[in-house]
Amino acid sequence: MALVLDLNPSIDRWYKVDDFKVYGSYKTRDFSVTPGGEGINVAKVIREFYDSVTVAGFIGGEGGRYIERELDRVGIGHRFIQVKGETRNVIRILGMDGRYTEIEEEGGSLSIDDVISFYELYKELILDHDIICACGHLGSRLPQDIYRDLIVLAKEYGRKVFLNTSGEALKLAVEALPFFIRLNKYELEEYIGCTIDSEREIIQAGKYLSDDGIEVVLISLGEEGAIAFYDGYIYRIRVPRVEVTNPSGAGDSMVGGFISAILRKYDFEFALRMAAACGTANVMEIEPGRFDMANMKRIMNDITITKSSF
Repeated sequence: MALVLDLNPSIDRWYKVDDFKVYGSYKTRDFSVTPGGEGINVAKVIREFYDSVTVAGFIGGEGGRYIERELDRVGIGHRFIQVKGETRNVIRILGMDGRYTEIEEEGGSLSIDDVISFYELYKELILDHDIICACGHLGSRLPQDIYRDLIVLAKEYGRKVFLNTSGEALKLAVEALPFFIRLNKYELEEYIGCTIDSEREIIQAGKYLSDDGIEVVLISLGEEGAIAFYDGYIYRIRVPRVEVTNPSGAGDSMVGGFISAILRKYDFEFALRMAAACGTANVMEIEPGRFDMANMKRIMNDITITKSSF
């Protein structure tokens, strides 16, 4: 079973407005409201394969109750700490070619007691889950080193930890050497502190992370595919071009697909192929973490992977 940590979940509100411009007034019938946050996106993908998954984090108010009801509806387990205040909203207006405008609420505050309660819950949940996935940015409500502490604790119990975050939280969490990390080009640049101008520089940065002791490093490159580093080898993954509806959540979908492959004990290259297909199929949908299974399988057949040594 997989435990996915989403410490900063949201309610995502999507509006499709092809000719959207600032200062305008628009009406649309093409919109959706869904539970959101990187961890919930990952859990949706894992559940698409009918694998057992639990989401844990913090929620509050009527928005939090809505998230619980929706997760119940799709068969995703959840163990949340209830906090004062409302769960945040994220509003995204989708325009042409998959581009979008985003307005993100900060979310309610957390108390020290809330954080302590979560640590106690986490210690309990570790015992029942083989894989832990820590996802998403933390905002200003939580200490930026919390992922590092959670990784250390999980490793004491022999659990594999997957990390899918960015910024200061990523830099601190990497110190604990998770089993797996996924980041995109921008997040990689942010991590190393300089601009990356070529694929060669991406490979150098990925090798640096791999040499530090992280077993699997996956760098997602959007329509250019991905590059993975594992066991002394580089895997260049190329994906077919598809019609993009919404690129948000593609990286989360890759992580969810990879975790499902690991849970099923598929070999590494097949796991990469499945992860890349999930991410690519997801950009064809408006909702992050969702994809058409027939599309995903068709994309898998068109993915190419080239393996080379460091």
